[in-house]
Amino acid sequence: MVVFAGQGDARRSMALLWRSADSGGARGVPGPKPGLDVDTIVAAGIAVADEEGMAALSMRAVGAWLGRTAMALYTYVPSKSELVDLMHDRVLTELPTEYDTGAGWRAAIAAWADDTWAFYLRHPWVLQVSQARPVLGPGEYAQLETVVRILGGIGLEPLRIRRVIAVLFQFVRGMARVAAERQQAAPATGVSDEEWWAVRTALLAEVAPDFAERFPALAALESHATAAVVVDAAGEESAEDVPYLEREAKEAFRVGLELILDGVDEAVRSGHGSPAHAAPSAP
Repeated sequence: MVVFAGQGDARRSMALLWRSADSGGARGVPGPKPGLDVDTIVAAGIAVADEEGMAALSMRAVGAWLGRTAMALYTYVPSKSELVDLMHDRVLTELPTEYDTGAGWRAAIAAWADDTWAFYLRHPWVLQVSQARPVLGPGEYAQLETVVRILGGIGLEPLRIRRVIAVLFQFVRGMARVAAERQQAAPATGVSDEEWWAVRTALLAEVAPDFAERFPALAALESHATAAVVVDAAGEESAEDVPYLEREAKEAFRVGLELILDGVDEAVRSGHGSPAHAAPSAP
């Protein structure tokens, strides 16, 4: 399920995200304090999505969570489209915005990546909000600002920094998506990873007895990788479990991140992509 941000009324959405004077709702309305406000509705939406998933999110479900009707919410949030934007931007404020760069930019980016990975696993519904069209809210910009501050002084030209940041965000998001889906698979299907792999591994050996001959490079790689993990785990994990254990997913994430940062490090050391090596602008 993919949800595209920014499908509601553009002016109302942006006003609500940034809490400007024309956002409407209860802000600035005289009289008794209302029982609802935008923040309460957004918090309830996040709670529904965390507990039941994005598919269960609706104005009716959020109203029920608050003990209200869906109609009671529309004064504050005009539709589910605006609500998704507000939820996505609000939940991002859980993430830290300050990282110590005393140990270097790599350590700071690694800490940011670990925090972001854990954030996605706490709120897997966020991964269903497409990044093709960003929300453009303060929470989203705060995260970008955080990474720009870490990388801004490493010596690469601005366009290269922007592209490195895009790679980092999409790498963390993509790896977290697989880990989140693995966590969701067993409860959604009623079949554990162990059962699923045990059945299909046995069937693969039965229907493709020549697998190693047909895919020799893959078979050799899997054989060596499986042996290494089994030795490392002191016999606690079976070969069928190895590719899908949470520990292995996090290790793949760590290795991939190191490779990306190695590439950035090399670009910095070599001066490739530095302002001095950037193409001259047209006169």
